[in-house]
Amino acid sequence: MSLYDDAVLVLKDIEDQEELRQAYLDHLQAHPDGVWKACTAGHLTASALVIDPEQGRVLLTLHRKLRMWLQMGGHCEPGDTTLAAAALREATEESGIAGLTLLPGGPVRLDRHPIPAPCHWHFDVQYAVVAEPGAVQEISDESLDLRWFAYAEVAQVADDSVVRLLDTTRARL
Repeated sequence: MSLYDDAVLVLKDIEDQEELRQAYLDHLQAHPDGVWKACTAGHLTASALVIDPEQGRVLLTLHRKLRMWLQMGGHCEPGDTTLAAAALREATEESGIAGLTLLPGGPVRLDRHPIPAPCHWHFDVQYAVVAEPGAVQEISDESLDLRWFAYAEVAQVADDSVVRLLDTTRARL
């Protein structure tokens, strides 16, 4: 199965965010290359919120280009066979934490946001991954900083999309 096929199946299984889910599916139908960065009309990305439920905290990255506190994530790569695998790979690479596990139940949320030209949209498929208690992060080249935040602190440092992702993740826990 191709990454494109996996993306369509994953999106068809999402039960909420109906209008946005359909926009993702319509985009993929119109753009068979819509899972790749090269698709300038917009493309899917895979992200994951790194969470430590035992200590009530999440790991956020200060994104090098955007200079915003965000969850880990990015573009799908040729070696990615599923969106879930892409999200887990991104979270592991950007956090430096081995042994992350995907929160069961598939994607937590969808978040479509505009990006600068030449592309126009990121169609982000957002997962959550659980870190072992006491996990130690290691900053990557993609980040200016990497820091654990208590759940209550997230709204003070991150935008609404990250707050919604945290809220939905916590409800699933």
